[in-house]
Amino acid sequence: MVARQDSMERRTLWIVLALNIGLAVAFFATGAFGDSSALIANGLDNLSDSFVYAISLFALSRSAKWKRGAANVSGGLLILFAAGILYDAWRRYIGGSDPLGTIMIAMALIAAAINAVCVWLLAKLKNPNVNIRAANTFSYNDFAANLGIVVAGGLVAWLGTNWPDLVVGVIVAGIAAWGGIDILRDAHGEHHKAVHTDK
Repeated sequence: MVARQDSMERRTLWIVLALNIGLAVAFFATGAFGDSSALIANGLDNLSDSFVYAISLFALSRSAKWKRGAANVSGGLLILFAAGILYDAWRRYIGGSDPLGTIMIAMALIAAAINAVCVWLLAKLKNPNVNIRAANTFSYNDFAANLGIVVAGGLVAWLGTNWPDLVVGVIVAGIAAWGGIDILRDAHGEHHKAVHTDK
């Protein structure tokens, strides 16, 4: 039963990993073409997620201690990624940018559909471990961020200004940082449960 659960989790994580790598490439390409901080931010987000899924796959068949360690790395990477997004938004604020609202909307809608598939796949797993819960946090965060890009893209196209793009970039950073903190708390809680169980 445990082996079957591990097999399902492994297969799901591989699928989600492949989808996130594809999304990261697409976000970087459209972000560069559309001069969008929000799209670049989401590309960095998906790239960060991909690293975390790879770490989770590595930890999947290992001990609970390894899994908690992988979750701690996941949370730390998200917080680090958030700092990178804030820097990019600041750079674009100082240097100026000219984002394309229609490109932002189209890419965000495609990504939202793919993130919805990721959420559905992860939700099918029963009794998820700390890394699967972390993966769920990523997918929900990504879905929320994509909806924010759709709104920002509409405002950019309507107002002809870059500030909605920059605001969403900063919001994505905030979502990522909060998700990272949430994952670290979850891993910390798992550690305390393990300590009490050992006693």
